[in-house]
Amino acid sequence: MRKVLIIFAHPALERSRVNRALIEAAAGVEGVRVHDLYQAYPDFDIDVPFEQRLLEAHGVVVLQHPFFWYSAPAILKQWQDLVLEHGWAYGHAGTALKGKWTLNAITAGGGEDSYRREGGNRFEIGELLAPFEATARLCGMIWLPPFVVHGTHRLGDAEIDAHAGDYRRLLIGLRDGAVDAAAARRWPRLNMDLAAVLGG
Repeated sequence: MRKVLIIFAHPALERSRVNRALIEAAAGVEGVRVHDLYQAYPDFDIDVPFEQRLLEAHGVVVLQHPFFWYSAPAILKQWQDLVLEHGWAYGHAGTALKGKWTLNAITAGGGEDSYRREGGNRFEIGELLAPFEATARLCGMIWLPPFVVHGTHRLGDAEIDAHAGDYRRLLIGLRDGAVDAAAARRWPRLNMDLAAVLGG
């Protein structure tokens, strides 16, 4: 069993129906730990040794956040800047994260069609997440495509529940080693064909 760590960053969770549903679905899964950065560090004073120990204790790291300005909320960047130190996460002796799996779980107000060359955002989600992928690869981690919920402002309760159920299934699959990494990389997002990603 791989222990799964969700590094969660949302500065206004009370206003997010979708992220709230995803986190509630994740919180009840054995072997999955939800770590809320805004709750833990309201003053942004991140405890680097604690965060590093937390990462070392888990085999899968999920960065869950709304897709703010084609990136992540500020505290997640602060977390990366401070926690992923040279000599620990990367560099000659920086092997603490080597071999761990990682992915982003994101929510976006725009529909999937808007994240295409001909769409309003001009780039695909995977292209916009390239800095996260590059960081993961620098740290020797195994990068997976993201779990993405599009069009969050227009989703009804049943649709949100369905996405939360898919997220829970993915986390269980990651925990239990059921995710087929090769199959996963054929898709721009993991929840495009979750059955294939989970090995059928």
